[in-house]
Amino acid sequence: METIEKIKIHKYLSKSWVCSLRKAEEYIKNKEVFVNWELAHIWQLIDPKNDKVELWQKAVEEQKKLVYFKINKPRGIVTTCAQNDEQNIVDIIDIKQRVFPIWRLDKDTTWLLILTNDWRLANYLMHPRYNHQKEYVVETFWPISDSQLEKMRNWIFILWSYTKKALIKRLSSWTFSIIISEWKNRQIRRMVESVWNEVKKLKRIRIENIELWNLDFWEYKELTKNEKNELFKRLWLEL
Repeated sequence: METIEKIKIHKYLSKSWVCSLRKAEEYIKNKEVFVNWELAHIWQLIDPKNDKVELWQKAVEEQKKLVYFKINKPRGIVTTCAQNDEQNIVDIIDIKQRVFPIWRLDKDTTWLLILTNDWRLANYLMHPRYNHQKEYVVETFWPISDSQLEKMRNWIFILWSYTKKALIKRLSSWTFSIIISEWKNRQIRRMVESVWNEVKKLKRIRIENIELWNLDFWEYKELTKNEKNELFKRLWLEL
């Protein structure tokens, strides 16, 4: 007689690379997870082979292949997979595997995003203790002075703490590039506001070694073998 191996629902969601254990518990508490068309509950045991698990009314299955894409996110697109009336990032892609975006970002901003079904990568890139580099091109509404740029290079007090030092290079009277190794809510916009200016356009062009290059808006492509190898080497992860 075949033995049925059951698994706790939150571990199944995590094992499927949909989210972390903590996020899975949050989704269950928020009544967003169903098992066989009934609301799931914390610590519920399921049979992965026979039970149907849904998150946001979409079936969840264990991922057989881990995939990694980069995309140039256009304006007006939200970067959460949650279901609502707004068009979200997963609506504009045609990827066979169920993927999710790393980082929840401003819908009015255009920039490089990574899409994957590997929660390990998401955890390493999003967690503040890993200090990963992110590079942006910033255009302001008014000319920005050398003294303003110098102030932003050093510590700025926002959101009840000081920012870490940033690498900044002037590109024109209105534009500059900035490299940061942390992520506070609307950090770059707040930094620019702190020197009495305002961001007009914000574009992320690099995450660690992954660069936007010449991707057009809406365009996405799978990471190359070299890109994946270098990224995972930096993160001390195994492919």
